[in-house]
This record gives sequence, C-alpha cells and structure tokens, in this order.
Amino acid sequence: MMKLDRTKENPWKLKTAPGTSEYTMYVDEKDGIKVLVCTVGKTALSYDARCVDDLHAMLRKHGDWMPLGGADEQKPAKDGTVEAWGRSPKNPVKGWYGLKKGLRGRFGVYVPPLMEALGLCELEHNPKDNRMRAR
Repeated sequence: MMKLDRTKENPWKLKTAPGTSEYTMYVDEKDGIKVLVCTVGKTALSYDARCVDDLHAMLRKHGDWMPLGGADEQKPAKDGTVEAWGRSPKNPVKGWYGLKKGLRGRFGVYVPPLMEALGLCELEHNPKDNRMRAR
C-alpha cells in the first residue's frame, strides 16, 4: 500500500485538474479504516484511502488515458470515467470509495490530483475534460 502519511496539521495542498479550486487532503482513521479527508472550503469529504492503490492498479491495467468525470453523488457518472469506476460495484470495494453519505461523489475531481502529487499518474490540466493515466 502507498505510504500516505500527511496529517490534519500538515495536509497535501492541492488544486483540481483545471487549477480552478484549491483544497487539502490528509489521512485519518475512522472505524479502523484509513481515510482520506478532503476539505474544500468548509466542506469535508472522505474517501477510503485504499482508493489510491486500487485506482493506480486499475489505471495500469487500463494502460491508456482515462477521462476523470466528476459528479456529485446524486448525479450519474459518465461511463468509462474515473468517477464511474470510483462508485462501481465492479471495483475492489464493490461500490463507493466515498464514505460520507450525500458527499460520496466527486472522486474523479479530488483523488487524481493527489495521485499526481504522489507521482503515481500523469494528469491533464485543461479547462475541462481532463484525463489521467498511470505512471
């Protein structure tokens, strides 16, 4: 598993792929599970931290660029995107990596920049329709 060691006091400071929004991420533990806490303004989202390794493995197997997607939990994710994979019953957790009911979406928005910061992927930085691929 990728070593994820940033704390609330020393979070990753990230920007969305287009560079339009800043947010922070750090690792915490909840109910015995490592959790990525993503803070955007005053909103805190959380994702199962194993998503980093699982997404990297999927992208390596995929072998090519994959669109990020990005949708709130209440909206459907476009097929073939990172967002769709992050909530698919066919991924390793058999569903959502997002853990906070009502705020489980936006996986394709907030996790890819973290993976780029960790050196695990290449990420496009266009105004929209960005993609990623494994390194």
